[in-house]
Amino acid sequence: MAYDLKKKLVIAISSRALFDLENENRLFEKKGLEKYYKYQIKKENRVLKRGAAFDFVKNILRINSHFDDKLIEVIILSRNNAATGLRIRNSIEKYGLDVQRAGWTAGTPISNYLKSFDVDLFLSAHEEDVQEAINTGIAAARIIPKKYKKKSKKKYVHIAFDGDAVLFSDESEKIYQKKGLEAFLKHEKKNAKNPLPKGPFAKLLKVISQIQKKFPMEEAPIKTALITARDFSTFERVIRTFDAWNVRVDEAFFLGGVEKRSVVKSFNADIFFDDQDVHLEKTSKKTPSAKVPYKR
Repeated sequence: MAYDLKKKLVIAISSRALFDLENENRLFEKKGLEKYYKYQIKKENRVLKRGAAFDFVKNILRINSHFDDKLIEVIILSRNNAATGLRIRNSIEKYGLDVQRAGWTAGTPISNYLKSFDVDLFLSAHEEDVQEAINTGIAAARIIPKKYKKKSKKKYVHIAFDGDAVLFSDESEKIYQKKGLEAFLKHEKKNAKNPLPKGPFAKLLKVISQIQKKFPMEEAPIKTALITARDFSTFERVIRTFDAWNVRVDEAFFLGGVEKRSVVKSFNADIFFDDQDVHLEKTSKKTPSAKVPYKR
């Protein structure tokens, strides 16, 4: 009987998001594929350092220890040639990550294969792959490559989301951008009892909520937070939206334009998703952060 991924939270991640491959990426950009290929083969037994999304992946895989039939699957999907995967495989084994599946496309767009693996979330440092994934309806974000200090073992996985253009569609954000704050607030007040349209990460939140419901509320190993620039006057529509979707968000912060960095840090997020560079440039200094592009 074939292994079924449909009832699991499936996270596809590029090798550059999981490990620190920035030096190798610069080698590829400056000297080309052949030099990069030879370098990776030569260094296949040298363990790679942790990348920006490493702790998020390690922590979320720990949830599987609660179940006989694991709920979380992490799959490596890379544009690299399969032969360069030896170093990735050796590093995964050294760190003890339960990653059993991988795909190496040798330059073919990753987006071609995401639905084949029933992917719920795709993380990559490659902007084009992320954009193509969003365009096909997959929750995807471009991880901002950073080096972070190793975190101590955590009981919970903390995932923080922006609202508009991430959990919700960009419909209301477009009103704000085109007509200003007053028009935005008027629109939200008028539609307070109407759920917001779903954004690119709405389905992912639903899958996470289904995992949370397998535990008593105070014991769920995943904690979620909405951290939005919206102010408290838009609270009703947001809460009614989550109720209509039958999803749970553990914490919610309506900042009304206050900088997000401190709140994201205080939430102790393993990863933060936003669509705006102005927020991500600051949050990524202390917290693994990833940009969600608009659908084209």
